[in-house]
Amino acid sequence: MLNNVLLMGMPNTQGGGGSMNMIMLILIFVVFYFFMIYPQMKKNKAQKKFREALGKGDKVITLGGIHAKILEATEHTFLIESEGTKLRIDRTAVSMEASQALNAPAKIEEKK
Repeated sequence: MLNNVLLMGMPNTQGGGGSMNMIMLILIFVVFYFFMIYPQMKKNKAQKKFREALGKGDKVITLGGIHAKILEATEHTFLIESEGTKLRIDRTAVSMEASQALNAPAKIEEKK
């Protein structure tokens, strides 16, 4: 059934045009996978690993822009403190990129 639908698109004036259409369709899917799907899966895996590694005492920045320190970590939530205010947030509310930049050691450039 699927082959009939795919092959209906163009009339077959040459003797093997149907197989060429199928090869092009597969090639488009492969390119789409390697440029769109695979990088997103890789990024999601890195974010999950980062959030699982966070624990008590780590400094984080939430997706809403709150700078805080983790007081308690459970399976699904963090208890954070920011300027005397305690909040309970979901683990997915922590920004990986911003938190890594916050905790990265400062680069000191020497002047010659």
